[in-house]
Amino acid sequence: MRKYFAEFMGTFMLVFIGTSVVTIGNTTATPVGPLGIGMAFGLVITIMAITVGGISGGHFNPAVTLAMVINRRLDMREGLFYVVSQFIGGIVGAGVVSLLVRAMHLPVHMLGQTDFPKITSIDAFFVETLATFIFVFVIVTVTSQRFGNPQLAPFAIGLTLAILIMATLNLTGASLNPARSFGPAILAGGSALSHYWVYLVAPLLGGAIASFVGILMGAEK
Repeated sequence: MRKYFAEFMGTFMLVFIGTSVVTIGNTTATPVGPLGIGMAFGLVITIMAITVGGISGGHFNPAVTLAMVINRRLDMREGLFYVVSQFIGGIVGAGVVSLLVRAMHLPVHMLGQTDFPKITSIDAFFVETLATFIFVFVIVTVTSQRFGNPQLAPFAIGLTLAILIMATLNLTGASLNPARSFGPAILAGGSALSHYWVYLVAPLLGGAIASFVGILMGAEK
């Protein structure tokens, strides 16, 4: 149970803090912008990986869990419970943000949900697949027994997420994580919910590709 609670807490913190910066943080006279948003998500991942990564491995993302199942670092049954815990954490995190948004009398449909109003669904699918592939490839390599660096892994992973969010934020909202997008989408509704399939399928595909590339690179025994 400790592993599943760790995954719940990591995903909860990611969605709660990250989307709070997107919504509440951008109500100030000086908007946070892509740099601040990217650093917020990246720092949360780093902090939670250091805090509970030793308990669960610090996935906080179904795409990462899928990669770990494929490369046999995690069995399928346990991986399923990881994913359920991550989705619950994302929903609860979005729910807390919704309460805070209402308390500040902000638009209740603005919950930091991911969407792609400027590009097509095909383009968005490509962006999310590519970005998640890069992110998960870094994870499977930097955490591998052969080539990994346990001391620096949380920082490498957090920084990678931060720069990928900065690069793709204005394209797709930079999800790279089905659990991160799910809670805000179901609470906000609209096109974020109707487009959620992109944020579900594309990151899982990117994570799966990254796991196979990691195997080809020799990251697994």
